[in-house]
Amino acid sequence: MATPKSNNVIDVYSWPTPNGHKVHIMLEECGYRLGRDWIAHPIDIGAGDQFAPEFLKISPNNKIPAIVDPIGPDGKSINVFESGAILLYLASKTGKFLPQSTRGKFEVLQWLMFQMGGFGPAPGQVHHFVALDHEEDRRYGLNRFLSETRRLYKVMNARLGEQQYFAKALSIADFAILGWVWRHPRHQISLDDYPNVKRWYEELMARPAVKKGFEVKLR
Repeated sequence: MATPKSNNVIDVYSWPTPNGHKVHIMLEECGYRLGRDWIAHPIDIGAGDQFAPEFLKISPNNKIPAIVDPIGPDGKSINVFESGAILLYLASKTGKFLPQSTRGKFEVLQWLMFQMGGFGPAPGQVHHFVALDHEEDRRYGLNRFLSETRRLYKVMNARLGEQQYFAKALSIADFAILGWVWRHPRHQISLDDYPNVKRWYEELMARPAVKKGFEVKLR
């Protein structure tokens, strides 16, 4: 695992997955620039890098992404793992993409939890079962989790039919969900079936900082 390059930048240990990309996007949207304010360190989850003792010191659940911010809330270095926690940390540090009002904050947080608890685990299981070679191994799990994934897309489509973003303004909830909608072809989902999600997706994907977040080179 690569060691930190500077005492003044955020070290991001990641891989080009939905959970990795949501953090890359958040950093760029907050004004951090790759190579200047943050550095990406590849953790090849296919090769088992996530089980290296050095990485486990930062992310004890052996999951990417994880960050090390040398200038934490008290001026001291802080490690943060779990993508949702990282989004909340960056929002707190920068004062961006999370409203200050209690009502506005919880409007965002409920959709962030929607992603973390549902629209992540369910399509993630689709990724697993669709990759199995034998039909008898994949049929039950794929049918179960694809059905749930489609239901979640319907929930999102209904919400985005009411307003532009999941909360009143662009927020960490949008970045969290975007990381997973990005994988819609692998979910066996056509966004044409969910026009409001498609409109939202295309709008966010056109944002310069989002493009930079997805273009982070880790392979």
